[in-house]
Amino acid sequence: MKVALIHDWLVGMRGGERCLEVFCELFPQAHLYTLLHLQGSVSPQIEKMPIKTSFIQSLPFSKKMYRKYLPFFPMAIERFHLKGYDLILSCSHCVAKGVIPPPDSVHISYVLTPMRYAWDMYEDYFGGNKSKLIPFFIHYLRMWDVTSSHRVDHFLCISKHVKNRITKFYRREAEVIHPPVDISRFRVQEKKEDFFLVVSSAAPYKRVDLAIKAFNRLGFPLKVIASGPEEKRFRSIAKSNIEFLGWQPDEVVADYYSKCRALIFPGEEDLGIVPLEAMASGKPVIAYGRGGALETVVPYDPLGKGRGAPIGLFFYEQNVDSLVGAVEQFKKIEMEFDPFAIRNHALQWDREIFKEKVRNYIFDKTGFRC
Repeated sequence: MKVALIHDWLVGMRGGERCLEVFCELFPQAHLYTLLHLQGSVSPQIEKMPIKTSFIQSLPFSKKMYRKYLPFFPMAIERFHLKGYDLILSCSHCVAKGVIPPPDSVHISYVLTPMRYAWDMYEDYFGGNKSKLIPFFIHYLRMWDVTSSHRVDHFLCISKHVKNRITKFYRREAEVIHPPVDISRFRVQEKKEDFFLVVSSAAPYKRVDLAIKAFNRLGFPLKVIASGPEEKRFRSIAKSNIEFLGWQPDEVVADYYSKCRALIFPGEEDLGIVPLEAMASGKPVIAYGRGGALETVVPYDPLGKGRGAPIGLFFYEQNVDSLVGAVEQFKKIEMEFDPFAIRNHALQWDREIFKEKVRNYIFDKTGFRC
């Protein structure tokens, strides 16, 4: 069996790259196609694959400003020549699912999200852009996104939230396999330190600014592990009780998880790997009560009628008052959260379980063993 793996871009190790890493383990002889690759930015398992990039790689300033070339992404992904491959396995949050597979191949797409730029987060990305060309381009992008979905034989996705969006936008069915967490990377440390934690990319929709404004008011220590286009602005609005740590390697992030009082998760995500990593460290999660967090976080129930041991708290309005109220409530009930029960809850997302589910799914749909 000849296999092609497709990924949007390789510029760092985030949730999508954790999934891709497992695909690379399942198919170590596959060829990996991606729009752009920054050498050394991803794990050794991914780096050692035969990686083929698109013309985006050669465009000026693409290593730092690749998102500016979004209008060219559909063309770039369609120019990959995949003749001769038996299985196409794409891991897609932008255009990877839009490759053109040969007619005798099977294309399985593991969708992290339908393209956010084009659909439900259009305003977050382009709302401040006054260009009159943006609406025309987004209209084209939406048409391409829907049309290219018909090139996929079978859809997998990361959550029920994403499954519903695939049904809404593409009119296709998808099976849910939650993304992996390498539980062995994290540990429970009973002695905690006096700080709350945010781990995120510094992108607008992540709403790190909401956490900053809430903790400006609360005055509690907050550590922010984040890097990206909004980082400078975040630093400019933060008071002295908030410490910015920028980007940190995996082992450092795991150490901060183990020492914090709780994770603050203020954005709406399709699932959210960061809360799962915090749970693997035995830490409760204070999360915005929409999106994928509803599938992973068991909220505290004062009547004890919840679906298991409490894992965290939700705030249901994406504003400062609501988040401040949740943090203040957490302080009153902090002793109700059992770190070992929280870690046990996270075990159901261990990467070995994910690996086995993907292996079985591929065999069921194609007859190919991996």
